[in-house]
Amino acid sequence: MSVARLLSSSQLNTAIVNHLDDGRLVDAVKLFCSNSHLRNTASWNLMLAGYIRNGRPQCARKLFDEMPCRDIVSWNTILSGFRRSGDSFMAFQHFSTMILSGLRPSGVTLTTMITIFQSSNLLVQLHGMAIRTGLSLNSIVGTALVGGYAGLRDPIAMFQAFKDIPIKNSVSWTSLMLGYMEFGRLNDAERVFEAMPVKNVVSWTAMINGCISNGNLNAARRYFDQMPIRNVITWTSMIKGYQQNEQQVNALNLFAEMLRLSSVRPNQFTYSTVLAACAGCCSLLFGKSVHGQILKSQLLWDVILSSSLVEMYGKCGDVDSATQSFESFEIRNVVSWNSIIGCYARHGLSTRALEKFKEMIQEGVRPDDITFVCVLMACVHGGLVEEGEYYLELMEREFCIKPRLEHYGCMVDLLGRAGQIDRAEDLIKQMPFEPDTALWGAFLSACGWHLNLEHGLWAAKAMQRLEMDHPAIYSMMLRVYGERGAWRRVNGLKEKMEKVVVGKQMGLSWVDSAAS
Repeated sequence: MSVARLLSSSQLNTAIVNHLDDGRLVDAVKLFCSNSHLRNTASWNLMLAGYIRNGRPQCARKLFDEMPCRDIVSWNTILSGFRRSGDSFMAFQHFSTMILSGLRPSGVTLTTMITIFQSSNLLVQLHGMAIRTGLSLNSIVGTALVGGYAGLRDPIAMFQAFKDIPIKNSVSWTSLMLGYMEFGRLNDAERVFEAMPVKNVVSWTAMINGCISNGNLNAARRYFDQMPIRNVITWTSMIKGYQQNEQQVNALNLFAEMLRLSSVRPNQFTYSTVLAACAGCCSLLFGKSVHGQILKSQLLWDVILSSSLVEMYGKCGDVDSATQSFESFEIRNVVSWNSIIGCYARHGLSTRALEKFKEMIQEGVRPDDITFVCVLMACVHGGLVEEGEYYLELMEREFCIKPRLEHYGCMVDLLGRAGQIDRAEDLIKQMPFEPDTALWGAFLSACGWHLNLEHGLWAAKAMQRLEMDHPAIYSMMLRVYGERGAWRRVNGLKEKMEKVVVGKQMGLSWVDSAAS
């Protein structure tokens, strides 16, 4: 519809809606600006919603401030924008202004505010306002209160808010069930689920996800098997539950069952999860098969799916395929770059990893903390001490990323492997974190390799003081005592090992794993 044909406000509004639905925000703005004589409150509200939908909160706020007249829809729209951008301060400020102006909040208003402040004590005041205005009986507001009190960790108030809802729908029941899941009260959640008068796919899937998040995969699979109808979200949730809990074979078997017995087709999230499972059990053949299925399905490649593919090839040892996959994708974000840098680092291709990091910076992609874990890991495998120190300093100086325990762990490992035990110990003493078992294990291993009894004993005593009983303690001490011929101490240490039932971990192959 051209500008010349616009003869009424309704025509203007229809044209704005059409432009926004087509993703043409710029055209909608031009239309709105060039027809100021046809604007009404609905026109302003449409543009306000358009800015928010397109991730332009500053433009939305500026437009809101310029509005000659605002109704409840205007206020609800700007509040939803603040919720979307996570700006709770501005949401509270605008809500207070709205109340002071004498405008009565609607159910949508209170639901939005409850969602924003569901983990805040302000929730109780919002509940009181809902009661005073009679909106607490609104099923949408009541359901939001149930979720709000779950976030506030108050199961009694949560259940009371649920009881106060006069007409409960499946969303209300599901919200209560999820609240109990958040508290870890699986039995209560199951009772709520069984009491639901109507169960839909959403409630079944929520129950499955709740069981998974509480570590009960058997219960999750039981509900999954009982479902009358499953959609792609349900299948993906169960597959991801297995994958996240290191049951990769079960994840792949369930995916195969989905393809064989179901008419539901996998989506990008399903394939990403399956590729992660392939990476977890180093199943290159299965991973290649999944890659082929994705290509045949003609699904659009997003950065998550493409990164999962690179990660799968990298962890399965096919560096060339990982490289080819990475280079074939036009859209790459920091996750994609982390995948390929981590791939090179894991396989000892330190030079290629660091070159890829430099290429990433040149392309204007800002690294994150995981990027530097991969870079430091590359330095570890390449024995690049000076480079490791440079990148540890660079991450904070250039990118304002505070080193985490993982970064210090890489540096301790790097210094230890290079035989610089004194510097590794100084770093442990200076870092602002309590060392974990992995870091101590790396340090002890270095002490064992370089037969450094003094530093090894220091680490062993520190671990024992922190009640960390790690086989590396005994392995290192046995090795050092044995190399020095201190057989009396070796025998005494073996006796102690027998008392605490410490032994070497038995080797296990993938053949053994499959057989079990």
